[in-house]
Amino acid sequence: MSADHRPVGEDDVHAWIDGCLPVGRVKIIETYFAAHPEAAAKAAADRKGSALLRTRLALVAEEPIPARLRVANLIAAARTPWRGRFGAVAATMAWIVLGGFGSWLGHDLLPSRGERQKVAGASFAIRDAVAAFRTFAVEVAHPVEVRADQKPHLVQWLSRRLNRPIVVPDLSGQGFRLMGGRLLPTESEPAALLMYDDDRGTRLIVYTREGPGEEARSAFRPAREGDVTTWGWTQGGQSYVVTARSDAARLLSVAEAIDGQVRSLNGRI
Repeated sequence: MSADHRPVGEDDVHAWIDGCLPVGRVKIIETYFAAHPEAAAKAAADRKGSALLRTRLALVAEEPIPARLRVANLIAAARTPWRGRFGAVAATMAWIVLGGFGSWLGHDLLPSRGERQKVAGASFAIRDAVAAFRTFAVEVAHPVEVRADQKPHLVQWLSRRLNRPIVVPDLSGQGFRLMGGRLLPTESEPAALLMYDDDRGTRLIVYTREGPGEEARSAFRPAREGDVTTWGWTQGGQSYVVTARSDAARLLSVAEAIDGQVRSLNGRI
């Protein structure tokens, strides 16, 4: 068999990230990464983020299939008259379509109303957070309204305007320092933006606004728009979004640190 001399392409990089690169291509992409350290670093970060997401979703994937979709129950339903089993067949088909052709990723056929509200609230917050990031992260002279050296005033001002205690997270453990913050308008209530940067000049914002009205904490939800990565969640009736041009794994560690500090303030540890 002749040697594989095809140049390295995006499909090779993605296959390496997913751990499914053919053995014959491994040495080739290792040589490519050695000659392109920036590409190697980005691919390694994406691989780490992918592995982290798979780990977090593993427990969900292992949950049992609903009883109504087990083979024995489907056979029993098939023996009932057509009129009697029409509803079961329709429900099963709906489950298959909504569940990704048989992959059971939830506890019920449809999410609860509260869960839909949380998803919608997080989606709107993520949209607005990305817009705010693109607007202010590039600012040189006026990225924030109130600088970090006025942190007590910043906390008091934002807490008063949002009508709830605002946490200004300490992200030094994640390599970020506070630059300051500002107040932003939304369609209903005001929102707060806190901006951070690291030693490499990477800027990050923490965006928070009133959530969908539920006190329960939601799961972290990742999103990506172009070169911007976000993690959004709700906690204590408030929506939070952390946004940066950074890899998903690093940004998730920031989101978890913020959530822990918010929960500590609210007595939810």
